[in-house]
Amino acid sequence: MKWIVTVATWAAFTGLLLPAAVAQAQTAAPELRIAPAPKATVTDVSAQRRRPLRRVPIYSQEWAPSVYPRYNPGPNAVRDCTAHYVQEYRPSGTVITPRMNCWWRPG
Repeated sequence: MKWIVTVATWAAFTGLLLPAAVAQAQTAAPELRIAPAPKATVTDVSAQRRRPLRRVPIYSQEWAPSVYPRYNPGPNAVRDCTAHYVQEYRPSGTVITPRMNCWWRPG
């Protein structure tokens, strides 16, 4: 096993070092050279693009209470609630959680 690792390491070094020694820079013919473009200065303001502001339409909605049922129970209505505990079976084990039921009744 050590022999395989040693051979692989030498092959990697040979593969990395061999092309670097053989590679040479190529130069273009004098008549084919192109003048370098002038460097443009970039500032914080010029780097940012201006986007048009978005207009979000807002539609009026009718008033809806946040309780169920969604109707107006009347001027003298009273909310009546009952609370109790129930067992819930979860992967971590059985737990006891509170539950509440509410409804509107005439006052």
